[in-house]
Amino acid sequence: MQVIHESVFVAPGVQIYGDVRIGEGSSLWPNAVIRCEANEVVVGRYTNLQDFVMVHIGFDHPTQIGDFCSITHHATVHGCTIGDACLVGINATIMDGAVIGAGSIVAGGAFVTEGSEFAPGSIIAGVPAKQIRERDMSRPNRLNAWQYHHNAQAYLRGEHRAWSGPEHSAWLAEIRAAIESDADLDR
Repeated sequence: MQVIHESVFVAPGVQIYGDVRIGEGSSLWPNAVIRCEANEVVVGRYTNLQDFVMVHIGFDHPTQIGDFCSITHHATVHGCTIGDACLVGINATIMDGAVIGAGSIVAGGAFVTEGSEFAPGSIIAGVPAKQIRERDMSRPNRLNAWQYHHNAQAYLRGEHRAWSGPEHSAWLAEIRAAIESDADLDR
């Protein structure tokens, strides 16, 4: 069964199969694929799956992606758990049973092996991936997620230049202030 919140932006070319739930304000960008032949895929609120992202399940593992996450271009998320406010870099792969703690970053090109677990606030890089630093990136990662939400709302209106101009600058200052005080979490 699919439960996709009515506010979710779904770009042309997105493919969704199986038991998938996607939360409020999230966005799915061109050619993202979610396949779920067993278990389930759960995507939280205000999370973006960017162009060519592949989300799949493991035979023994569902896929869970938290709120305010950015899964960037060409990343593969496979049967793992990603906490709130994480950023998964371009071409990164996260495998079955892996757990990425809230407020973490998985660097572009990283390969997170099966069953790996990383604490909240981890900076993860390499092949195989290892924690290279510890720093809570929740606020910067939430800013990225809010920018994608803002962009998705513009795309729904047929506007494809949402990240430029004085209106964007004003919105960006407002959302940064909200994030600094965590007021954005109540929106």
